[in-house]
Amino acid sequence: MITRRTLAAAAALALLGLPAAAQDWKAKYPELTLAVIPMENASGTTDRYAPLANYLTKTVGVPVKLRVASDYAAVIEGQRAGNIHVAFYGPASFARAVMTGVKVEPIVNPKHETGVSGYHSVIYVLNSSPYKTVADLKGKTLALVDPNSTSGNQAPRYFLKRAGYDVDKFFGKAVFAGSHENAVLALTQGTADAAANFWNSETDSNLTRMLTKGIVKSADGTPMKQSDFRIVFKSDFLPEGPWAVLASLPDDLKAKIRQAFVDLPKADKTAFDRLSDGKDLGLTPVTLKDYQPIIDMLKSNDEERKKS
Repeated sequence: MITRRTLAAAAALALLGLPAAAQDWKAKYPELTLAVIPMENASGTTDRYAPLANYLTKTVGVPVKLRVASDYAAVIEGQRAGNIHVAFYGPASFARAVMTGVKVEPIVNPKHETGVSGYHSVIYVLNSSPYKTVADLKGKTLALVDPNSTSGNQAPRYFLKRAGYDVDKFFGKAVFAGSHENAVLALTQGTADAAANFWNSETDSNLTRMLTKGIVKSADGTPMKQSDFRIVFKSDFLPEGPWAVLASLPDDLKAKIRQAFVDLPKADKTAFDRLSDGKDLGLTPVTLKDYQPIIDMLKSNDEERKKS
């Protein structure tokens, strides 16, 4: 029922140039949570994504709080519960969210310096090791990242199986390091003989970012170089993971968040460049259809796991 009070409130909002609908969602969502999957250590992740949270706070019009998730599952379950409103996923964790009924809508994904919005999963060994091919790693220890990581678990399992190597049977042990950085450190510290990770190009990968930060050192503490590592396996091309919003958010709020991401590379270049150390070229609009190949990959892996 329209009352004198509601008419007065609408008139007041109109005088301020603010539509009533916008105030409606701000009342329900006075603060938003932005969550990211653990790509590196917590402080490094915070440094990388805090400028984006600040940009969204200014652009969307309510405080946007950054949450660095403890693992990939935490992002999935946070969005399932409605506690995480905007999230950055890897393609496999996004696919798993969709497959398990989380109502999310992908917005954009990064376009790398190669001009494409995707990457490869690779397996690294130390260049000083005797391992030249995957076949040489039989019975050895492989450092994976997280069960829901694309480059750090799902893609290696799928593409190695296709090449004739069952991860759980071929390697002596496959362990989850917890993050992409930790997988590389397991390799350099000698607790693993090989490590799975993501690779965009020769000059842009998790490894190159770690080398830039100076945190990759040999067992004796000597800083390492890219030439100290060798790639023995590279997957097919994988679509880059998306930024996604809860489907249950009001349409005008979702539109505002979507536009903020579309505008980000030009509206706040500093915040955008921080996401990739200045390597990415832009953001590409995506839809659920772009991730169907990843959903198919996960279904295949799930079927293989049931057989074993």
